[in-house]
Amino acid sequence: MSAQLAGTLTLADDLTITRVGYGAMQLTGPNVFGPPKDRARAVAVLRAVVDAGITHIDTSDFYGPVVVNELICEALHPYPQELHLVTKVGARRAADGSFMLSRHPEDLKAQVYDNLRNLRLEVLDVVNLRLGAPDGRPNDDSLAEQFGALAELREQGLIRHLGLSTVSAAQLEEALAIAPVVTVQNLYNLANRQDDALVERTAAENIAFVPYFPLGGFSPLQSETLAKVAARLETSPQQVALAWLLRRSPNIALIPGTSSPEHLRENIAAANLVLPDEALNDLDGIAG
Repeated sequence: MSAQLAGTLTLADDLTITRVGYGAMQLTGPNVFGPPKDRARAVAVLRAVVDAGITHIDTSDFYGPVVVNELICEALHPYPQELHLVTKVGARRAADGSFMLSRHPEDLKAQVYDNLRNLRLEVLDVVNLRLGAPDGRPNDDSLAEQFGALAELREQGLIRHLGLSTVSAAQLEEALAIAPVVTVQNLYNLANRQDDALVERTAAENIAFVPYFPLGGFSPLQSETLAKVAARLETSPQQVALAWLLRRSPNIALIPGTSSPEHLRENIAAANLVLPDEALNDLDGIAG
């Protein structure tokens, strides 16, 4: 099963990604903190990702922290030419594992250098600026100073492309006035569709909309309707939820995460799942 079945998105002359990507966050220990229980298995999953034709891996130096980037480097460096690593900055980790927002412009630059070092790269393909409130919801705070700092590094050649994470429509507009944006990474799935308008806005601008927690994240999607649709199609609710996202808009790219080779294959197989009109009507009503 190849990730190419879902097609690709060309976001810039030097940036084409598979619509089915991979989110590497789950390769750490519990709560995205510390090393994995089975390091060899984590390395094997990353190599299976590339073998499946996936060209879009989502990561960050605050996953672990550092653990995921070190695993990616161990498993895949030197990286295939067609592989694009998309990282994010805007947070750090405390000694107890808690997430701390860290968006001072100079520290954002330091985080970029951390990612470069730990991934053993001279330039990062895409860097997403993580915004939003501490509870993970977008707000409309100005991003000019923070995004401007990353735009400076782009001008210096340390970053090829910029993106945003946990962002409002107003912040996207502000960012576009500063530098091009190729990705928006927000919470979005079958049961959380507050960003429907932003999906349409990014599609019009040829910006990839990348839902994080496409399967619900730390609180997996729970829906009787989803379960019934999956049973009728003789597949899993997870595959149905991913297939729905791929159908939702042609600019949506997925980054489901897993530390299991078996689940990786199931996630990729969602690209080949056909959702009949009746199933789509049922699924569309979940959030309504």
